[in-house]
Amino acid sequence: MGLRVPFFVINPKSYLYGEELLDLAKYADNKAEEYDVDILFTAPFTELKTIADNTKYLTLTAQHMDSIPPGRGMGKIVGEMLKNIGVKATFLNHVEHKIENEEELEKVIKKCKNLDIQSVVCANSVEDAKKVASLGADIIICEPDELVGTGQTSSDEYMIATNNAIKEVNPQTQVLQAAGISTPEDVYKAIYLGADSTGGTSGIIKAKDPKKTIDDMLRSMLKAYADRSNG
Repeated sequence: MGLRVPFFVINPKSYLYGEELLDLAKYADNKAEEYDVDILFTAPFTELKTIADNTKYLTLTAQHMDSIPPGRGMGKIVGEMLKNIGVKATFLNHVEHKIENEEELEKVIKKCKNLDIQSVVCANSVEDAKKVASLGADIIICEPDELVGTGQTSSDEYMIATNNAIKEVNPQTQVLQAAGISTPEDVYKAIYLGADSTGGTSGIIKAKDPKKTIDDMLRSMLKAYADRSNG
């Protein structure tokens, strides 16, 4: 079952940990309740259980997952263990943690379905997005690799092309436009042009006031979706 549209992702990567990360997660949790929206909140593996125990409304998201079952596999991330502590989604194939083997990516996506964990799979080009959609990903993050972390958003043409290509291959797959999202205006554009979701990392974490930035972005997301629906 997909997330409610529009939804938002907050991806602190490894910038935050401990009390600072938990404080931001609690704030995001309050905003998810206030605006009645789904928010995916990623965290390092060491922080997931603490956040799960202290939040109620977030879609707690791991940064990666492997396909192996419990057992041998030193250093691997086992899906059953993630689910056991309350993880509801996982990023896969991020440019900073690539899954180079397509067979492995397909296996992880299938395992996510079996565990009822949302697979959030990163794609680079339009062709890459179509391929990932054919594998049955629940959510595809469309972002050209070269734009990640630059503060430069994807072009309108790229957003529209990837939105349409994914829906043509698999109408059930949800589309998240993410590259370089740094301002409420960036959020508005991504949603207005047809994405189901957007969100950010450095645009939020490095902002002067990350909490205000989250609030402003959520407001912009909801306005864009309302304008799109009424347009």
